[in-house]
Amino acid sequence: MKLVLGSGSPRRREILAQVGIFPFEIRAPNVDETPLKKELPLQYCMRIAEKKIRAIKLADDEIAICADTTVALGRRILGKPIDRAEADRFLSLLSGRRHKVITCVAIKKHNKIKTKEVVSRVKMRVISPQEKEIYLDTGDWEGKAGGYGIQGLASSFIPWIGGSYTGIVGLPLTETIKLLSAFGYPVFGKNNG
Repeated sequence: MKLVLGSGSPRRREILAQVGIFPFEIRAPNVDETPLKKELPLQYCMRIAEKKIRAIKLADDEIAICADTTVALGRRILGKPIDRAEADRFLSLLSGRRHKVITCVAIKKHNKIKTKEVVSRVKMRVISPQEKEIYLDTGDWEGKAGGYGIQGLASSFIPWIGGSYTGIVGLPLTETIKLLSAFGYPVFGKNNG
């Protein structure tokens, strides 16, 4: 069985590689990720993950993984910032507060889809204006929900998490493996990819 990763995220590839899973092919779907009016963060994240997985066409011997990660501050959705100014605004909102990071995983085989959402809690310490500017200058915020990546320089902003670290990075490994296994994918066997 050939694994297709429906994501261009290098972080998702790295998470899978940690357990010896290497996609046969990367097919990142191009979908509109604009939140709907009054859409709640969990509903949004699940809808986008399902939209991504439905956009991928598969051969009979293929299985696909897609995921979507968003940062939720109350009912507010903080997706990937469109520019530095938005990343700055997101970091200002998160500074000194707790928030949720939601990742929804979707797996598809033979047009059958299974999904799982993972909600983690994150505390961000107060970030000084100087620290924020240094972080923004690195460009590490680009392509990351909430404008930060916990696995990089921003890890120094995070004193506490509750939940799935890999889910916060972008792919909750335990839940992904469980879904793959439910579809008969040989997670710990030979011929991954």
